[in-house]
Amino acid sequence: MLGLTEEELTAVRLSLKVALWATAASLPLGVLTALVLARGRFWGVSLLNGLVHLPLILPPVVTGYLLLLLFGRQGPLGSFLAENLGIVFAFRWTGAALACAVMGFPLMVRAMRLSFEAVDRRLEQAAGTLGANPLWVFVTVTLPLALPGIIAGMVLCFAKAMGEFGATITFVSNIPGETQTLPTAIYTFTQVPGGDEGAVRLTLISVAVSMGALLVSELMARQAGRRLGTA
Repeated sequence: MLGLTEEELTAVRLSLKVALWATAASLPLGVLTALVLARGRFWGVSLLNGLVHLPLILPPVVTGYLLLLLFGRQGPLGSFLAENLGIVFAFRWTGAALACAVMGFPLMVRAMRLSFEAVDRRLEQAAGTLGANPLWVFVTVTLPLALPGIIAGMVLCFAKAMGEFGATITFVSNIPGETQTLPTAIYTFTQVPGGDEGAVRLTLISVAVSMGALLVSELMARQAGRRLGTA
């Protein structure tokens, strides 16, 4: 693959693994949060919206440091998870996935929220008058209609996870084979003499993966739209 070294291949595989896990782990909570923000009418909705989008406003290094304080081995959540569930985030690939999920979550929620807001509520009401309970209405009416936006949100989260640097390197450092993803590997190559070729190779891989993800999401969104149009 483009003459990649074993170290570079490891960084590519780890980046894909981290991005996929970050996207998959964020999806259920992302759908729920987007639905609440789109339909919720309670006093704390503005506060929730601000908290969700906070990672977009804060410097990534600050987000990574906050994750280190909370989920580090000495942090309140990190020590609890390590002692009771055996889950360790600090300086592990799981921590990289967590950091990427946090950074990509606002983009995922925003795309999904806009999609939920565009759903015609009259179709949901019609399903309800036919005897469907709210959960069944959501699964059979709301979710399919919002599917293009859900796909777009997943792709945005995946792309953000593939390119995340600041929060990841602050939270889990840059350990080859464990936490060194594509962006941190590129950064490492730019800091050493003769590393330009490796940086260029990984940059091309990063661009190719991101473009591929966008093309796949576009095809899936169009297919979902055609199915809804013929339903």
